[in-house]
Amino acid sequence: MADTKETPQYIPEIQGTHDPTRDPTASSNMSIGRYIATRIPTLKPPMAAAPNPLRLLAMLNTQQWLFFFVGFIGWTWDAFDFFTVSLTVSNLAKTFGKSNADITWGITLVLMLRSVGSIIFGLAADRWGRKWPFIVNNLLFIVLELATGFCSNYNSFLGVRALFGIAMGGLYGNAAATALEDCPEAARGIVSGMLQQGYAFGYLLATAFARGLVDTTSHAWRPLYWFGACPPVLIIIFRLCLPETKAYRERQAVREGSGNLGKTFINEGKVAIRKHWLLLIYMVLLMAGFNFMSHGSQDLYPTMLQNQYNFSANAVTVTQVVANLGAMTGGTIIGYCSQIFGRRFSIIVISIVGGALLYPYCFITDTKIMAPAFFEQFAVQGAWGVIPIHLMELSPGSFRTFVVGTSYQLGNLVSSASSTIEATVGERFPLPPKGTTKRYQYGKVICIFMGCVYAYVIILTLIGPEYRGRRMEVAYDNDMEEAAGHEAVDRLKYGNESPQRNDSDEIEKA
Repeated sequence: MADTKETPQYIPEIQGTHDPTRDPTASSNMSIGRYIATRIPTLKPPMAAAPNPLRLLAMLNTQQWLFFFVGFIGWTWDAFDFFTVSLTVSNLAKTFGKSNADITWGITLVLMLRSVGSIIFGLAADRWGRKWPFIVNNLLFIVLELATGFCSNYNSFLGVRALFGIAMGGLYGNAAATALEDCPEAARGIVSGMLQQGYAFGYLLATAFARGLVDTTSHAWRPLYWFGACPPVLIIIFRLCLPETKAYRERQAVREGSGNLGKTFINEGKVAIRKHWLLLIYMVLLMAGFNFMSHGSQDLYPTMLQNQYNFSANAVTVTQVVANLGAMTGGTIIGYCSQIFGRRFSIIVISIVGGALLYPYCFITDTKIMAPAFFEQFAVQGAWGVIPIHLMELSPGSFRTFVVGTSYQLGNLVSSASSTIEATVGERFPLPPKGTTKRYQYGKVICIFMGCVYAYVIILTLIGPEYRGRRMEVAYDNDMEEAAGHEAVDRLKYGNESPQRNDSDEIEKA
């Protein structure tokens, strides 16, 4: 390897262009038979050192913490805005003279169109930077939450929520890239778990503010949406004060050094599709399983508590809050553990634990169910806590925002019918009615459905790759070198004095 005379200040040390990963499939092509043979051996926990979590968090410098917080807050308020409809279904139905089922189309349209937003904003963020697409996303949140609060009829409500789905879909990949791209490798697991729980935190905030703002004034449900439009103003100001991530700036410097920025970006896309198309399909299938896991365990659960077990509205709310506290705890802890035991191993083990907890989660008939609800969501969101960094490490470097966001949202689209499936199947298991209210054994259906989902996630995780510890700097991205040319990458690494490459260099790189 050529001696490094000069390195840019934001690349601490360049030791080569090879991208070291734990999974051998990351660095070599192999037959299908050989790949299958490596799935069990590569599942063995690396048993990396387990440093004090506080020491891991102390590794982040001020700018890295700011990147994390802006990503976390953006993802939290994205979830808040989504759950406003879920928490005001009956109120909206009364205002617009529709059934609750009609209003839930406002939720379904959001889920269906989120993948459109992830494609549009993901490509924009990978091409022009994380900053401005993030800001545009939040500007749209302001406009569309205000517009929802001023909707006067059902059709305008559906139209506004459809547009909100596009805006919402664009934020997740950007938030993950912003928070994790520059994160120190050793701290990625715990930071990933903390980031993912912004979604559960957003739900808790939405629940709290709905109790304080819905039906407490003459404007009924509308103040919740008007309030939802306010924090994004502060989030935008926060993001304006921060630069682009260092990882993105490195990549942009290579593109500019290639002489044709737009052409290089297109070449990067061609390389990513040609080399990683099978991996991209795998990521969508994996995220379909994960979204079935979260929606299957959560969406119909309040209905089960109220309809099958006769919980009061307050008891349902308290149970949901306890479950979400378990979710936030699990995501952080299992995310941290994935840095020690590996991404795949952590997902599989916590999925087995979640499967073992399904019986008490679905069949305890009184308020003692809060305990299994806490630990079941600890397991579900514990597995989810690994996902942001797992997807980031699997994704082609040039398209992290697009791939992370789109795989997540396409998986969400596939799983959007999970509550409908459970409700429809549940009607085949009736219980004695309570007065005029029909009752069903939703617990049995949720238990069977989630058992199948856990099995699917375990199998798909087992057969998939893992690139724990992957270097995210552009100097370690062989795809970028192929798309932009090794001269452009060398200029970033060595300055204007690009070293001469010989055959032995190429052999070493290969």
